[in-house]
Amino acid sequence: MDKKIISIITPFYNAGDYIEETAKSVLGQTFPLFEWIIVDDGSSEEHRRKLKKIENLDERIKIIWTEGEGKGPAVIRDIGIMNSANSSKYIVFLDADDLYDKTFLECCYWTLETHPDASWAYTDSINFGTRNFLWRKWYSVEWEKQENILIVSSCIKKEDLLEVGCFDIKEKNIYEDWYLWLKLIKAGKFPIRMNSLLTYYRQKEGESELKITNSKNRKNALELIENMIPDIWQYKQGIQFPKFDYNWDFIPEENKNIVQIKNKKDEKIHVLMIIPWMITGGADKFNLDLIKKIDKKKFEFTILTTLPSTNEWRTDFEKYATIYDLTTFLEIKDWMSFINYLIVKNNINIIFNSNSEYGYKILPYLKAKFPSIPIVDYVHMEEMYWRNGGFSRDSSAISDVIDKTFTCSENSRKTLMKNFGRKAKEIKTIYVGVDEEKFKKGTDPFLKENKFIITYICRIVDQKRPFLFFEICKKLSKLRKDFKVLVVGDGPLLDGLKSKVKENKMEKLFKFVGKVKNTKEIYEISDITVNTSIKEGVALTSFESLAMEVPVVSSDVGGQKELISEDVGVVVPCLQDEKDVLNFNYSDEEIQNYVNAINRVLDNIEFYKSNCRKRIIKKFTINKMVKNMEEELRKVAESPNENKIKNGEFLSKNINVLKEFITTYLMLSKPEYEWLANQFNEKNIHKEDIYEKKAKKMMYYEHTLEYKLKHPIVVILRKMGIYNQIKKALRYGVNKV
Repeated sequence: MDKKIISIITPFYNAGDYIEETAKSVLGQTFPLFEWIIVDDGSSEEHRRKLKKIENLDERIKIIWTEGEGKGPAVIRDIGIMNSANSSKYIVFLDADDLYDKTFLECCYWTLETHPDASWAYTDSINFGTRNFLWRKWYSVEWEKQENILIVSSCIKKEDLLEVGCFDIKEKNIYEDWYLWLKLIKAGKFPIRMNSLLTYYRQKEGESELKITNSKNRKNALELIENMIPDIWQYKQGIQFPKFDYNWDFIPEENKNIVQIKNKKDEKIHVLMIIPWMITGGADKFNLDLIKKIDKKKFEFTILTTLPSTNEWRTDFEKYATIYDLTTFLEIKDWMSFINYLIVKNNINIIFNSNSEYGYKILPYLKAKFPSIPIVDYVHMEEMYWRNGGFSRDSSAISDVIDKTFTCSENSRKTLMKNFGRKAKEIKTIYVGVDEEKFKKGTDPFLKENKFIITYICRIVDQKRPFLFFEICKKLSKLRKDFKVLVVGDGPLLDGLKSKVKENKMEKLFKFVGKVKNTKEIYEISDITVNTSIKEGVALTSFESLAMEVPVVSSDVGGQKELISEDVGVVVPCLQDEKDVLNFNYSDEEIQNYVNAINRVLDNIEFYKSNCRKRIIKKFTINKMVKNMEEELRKVAESPNENKIKNGEFLSKNINVLKEFITTYLMLSKPEYEWLANQFNEKNIHKEDIYEKKAKKMMYYEHTLEYKLKHPIVVILRKMGIYNQIKKALRYGVNKV
């Protein structure tokens, strides 16, 4: 384990203010087989003292002190390369004030080992500090010849670096990495662009393109580059994720070039959780709440995601777990070998699948490979309109290898037994729950409204029946004029819903606010929430609404009536068969039932509100959910089902058959995966032909990073205590008394 496979090279010049933070990101890497070579470029004594402290943190850190000062990062990096360990296969560059995600080295290592023809790997980058934006640019040689679109924090094959003479440029702080990339491209080398955001580039006060433009070395540096570009006319294009080009390839169970690492064993229960993505939704919120609240002294989670996505909740998840987005750095055929490697490396005790279709397809193979490791899953709803049961069907089809299935409601549990023949003792209901401390009514006087606010909060898709909700509001508006409607969320049917509102001239009644991360502020201004879904488990919005003392009117689907009792809302019979979900013609009876229910609640609003939170505290809190899950996971880890172990041992004799099932699934899922990959690239990645048009928007778009713009007027308003009130009024269009 002492072998150094990766050498991290860091030029250091008076960067003592940042080096401790950088050291944390290096020493926290999940891949331990590295050395960190820091080359000082003549720093002041004050900064050298700080650097000497870093040297004592870990035996893998090596400091090189150079004579004189101001040689520049290119020369300093070359010194680092020449002093790297003989065993090092890869060189990684990291500036003294920049950071890595903790999985950066491991992902780079795997992507290069599984693509032996590639020369270097890099990820998209988060720029932070004085400017905050994402650096996501489609790799193109022609574009790279015009401007440097690559980042210096890359992982490069050492032999290829040496072949092109490393940096070999004396100009300081000018285009040295651009020059290197062009040398590699000229030599017939190509990179892999991993589309994950695993590198962090710090921008400091005073750093800008002007520094480059005004440099006395700019002319010399540009001449080097301009003289090389005409010679780059034959080249290889790079590999870019996410993508799908799998075509019946042999699926390896291991990669013989990969060095197997094994972490030191401890007393914790190590859980490998497989999920599709980390986005806004009830299932994802359950996953996040679980890993956030679970006892960290007893449990540790490693999470794999299996579908291309922006994963907007990743920053929340990675506070509590180690995340690997398989779609960002591996071909699908290599996922299995990576999962096998992780199970061994992390001493996995439980495999936990939640809503990942790929996860379900690979579970029989994993049971055959690791018979003694128990498998559990969580079923959020049964969807008979999707694959005649959806994940309920997947779970039941492989129940012979699943130790325990958890459901979000008793209704789902009974459905699994009745429709799919599941054994009662192998299924356990654990309600999702809500954070009762976070979702708690405030006392802000702004919340008093002169009209009732009816809130429809969900993803605007066919399953939620938004057009039924519109018909309900339309009929209700003919009976009473004391309400407004707040539509919160986005989705493919949102434009259609807006069109209906406009066609019926009801714009003054409806307010559309899009997707909202902080849903608490929605419930604070709501008087009632309405759920018209044709299918649910138990809706997360119902938990949150009741915790905030907001009654719920909901369709009688899934386990909704297990949560919504007669004193906190009304459950309305669902009169449409779920297989007819795309039929938007709703019966007058169902519409009228909702109207009657909403009237009943609004006419007795104080009674219903007074009981809502009590209902949650009694039975449906996150703490109760986590406590139940901890107990169940502990039982499964300590006493795996012997029959499931025997089933796994039997399956191990037919492991090639299981691999062929996975192959068939991958080919059948190709259209969906390709569509998601194309959607991701189209919406998130800068491409050369649209660069000028989109650069400003993408660079400063508010949601690329969670950062707050500070302005004196905001500070004043906050001190006056009215900032949030003004913000909500502008955003949600509520009327104040």
